[in-house]
Amino acid sequence: MRSILIANPKGGSGKSTLSTHLAAWFAWQEEAVMLGDIDSQQSSRHWLSLRPSSSPQIRGWDLDEEQKARPPKGTGIAVLDSPAGLHGKRLKQALMRVDHVVVPVLPSAFDMWASATFFEELAEVKAIRREEISVAVIGMRVNPRTQSATQLTEFLKQFDLPLLTCIRDTQLYVQSIQRGLTLFDLPVSRTKQDRLQWQPLLDWLVSNKR
Repeated sequence: MRSILIANPKGGSGKSTLSTHLAAWFAWQEEAVMLGDIDSQQSSRHWLSLRPSSSPQIRGWDLDEEQKARPPKGTGIAVLDSPAGLHGKRLKQALMRVDHVVVPVLPSAFDMWASATFFEELAEVKAIRREEISVAVIGMRVNPRTQSATQLTEFLKQFDLPLLTCIRDTQLYVQSIQRGLTLFDLPVSRTKQDRLQWQPLLDWLVSNKR
């Protein structure tokens, strides 16, 4: 099973948008996908409960006899949406489960400052230093042609982390997510520009199989 952790200690950075969209894309590739929230609130279940039965299936956690959350049997891809404030012991526990970490970052000073401490903490993890876990950064709500995108790229150079792509801000995300959908569930004619923005991340995840 391949596991992908979506993580950033700051709330509102776009973790759930990334998580739901990656789960949906893999489901469209006919993978057996689980979308799970590693927070005890299990908030991703609400999005899953809204997902139409006609869309490719995405499963949530299974609960065992002790009410412990586990991936359903046969899961091929697990996408883990993490809570705000993930650090320390909880971060290390989460990293023990995964092969990839995707970090969404908004191009604001507050978000970059919060992310700096997180990147420093990631750099201390042995599995990341040994490249057993791959890490990449995604710019959220960013126009790649703006100065903010340039500033984000320059900021990440100090951590030697790739900015794989920038995802623009569009109401299509709001409109689809509140219906249990993603852009990948909408017609290509409506989402072509946005799908192109996702492609570098998708290529990175596929090419970095563990």
